Amino acid sequence: MNQTGGSRADIRDFLVSRRAKITPEQAGLPSGSRRRVPGLRREEVAVLAGVSTEWYTRLEKGHISGVSEDVLDAVARALHLDEDERTYLFDLARTAQPADRTPRRRKAVDIPPRVQWLLDSMTLSAALVTNGCLDIVATNALTRALFTPMFDSPTVDGRGRVNFARYYFLDPGARHFVEDWDSAADVTTALLRTEAGRSPNDRGLRELIGELSTISGEFRTLWGTHDVRVHHGGVKRFHHPDVGPLELTYQPLDLPISTLEVHSLTIYTAQPGTPDADRLQLLASWAATGTRHQSNTGGRTPSP
Repeated sequence: MNQTGGSRADIRDFLVSRRAKITPEQAGLPSGSRRRVPGLRREEVAVLAGVSTEWYTRLEKGHISGVSEDVLDAVARALHLDEDERTYLFDLARTAQPADRTPRRRKAVDIPPRVQWLLDSMTLSAALVTNGCLDIVATNALTRALFTPMFDSPTVDGRGRVNFARYYFLDPGARHFVEDWDSAADVTTALLRTEAGRSPNDRGLRELIGELSTISGEFRTLWGTHDVRVHHGGVKRFHHPDVGPLELTYQPLDLPISTLEVHSLTIYTAQPGTPDADRLQLLASWAATGTRHQSNTGGRTPSP
């Protein structure tokens, strides 16, 4: 059974993009003086991986079905792939065979009550659950208060579901709400690229990527880099419409609640004793009482 054209293109473009990022010096090879393109040549990758040039050329054209894990490991080492990129390459190999039926939309998995209880118990941290498409599928009250611009965005779909990628790329207000929009856009696209390698036949994911690619030039450009991300976390800065600037630490955690769909639990919190913690606590207070106040404090911590 032959691979689909889409999967071959993903494999080809990914390997070519990674090869272009490795200089001969990084690979321990002489640089030479006649290089028409940046990065390594195919024959150099083949030597580093211990395979023939013909074999590697076939692999780079997308013919990955049936390739052993040992060979994939050798190629990953030759291209200096990091752990996320290696995972993506192995996902591409695993899903190289076409589906036996037309791609369908995965049925959404219900979030177990115990997960919602966990979210609700976190009163001073914003906690939310996302799926592989970056839909927000469960929240606590503080998350809804923190991400008010997203929940009020016209990018919320007909089912009332908020999606990080759709908000970042299709709502101009995202650039005002998220301070480092470029970084958020990079990570978001890389996460979707990883999910596409893991579940290439999911119709809902394909529709989302198609929508973003059609409407957003920024997304098309980032999608073409073939960057991937599995694990991420760090600091995000927001300009909240009610409480002003917020610098929050966030950490996603794998949430194994289904074998059919990937879920992640993400927690946003502030460093104790900082103005950010005061502002987040104020949001938590408003969320707990069901009130919302518009702040005109110019970034100072408002009073309840």
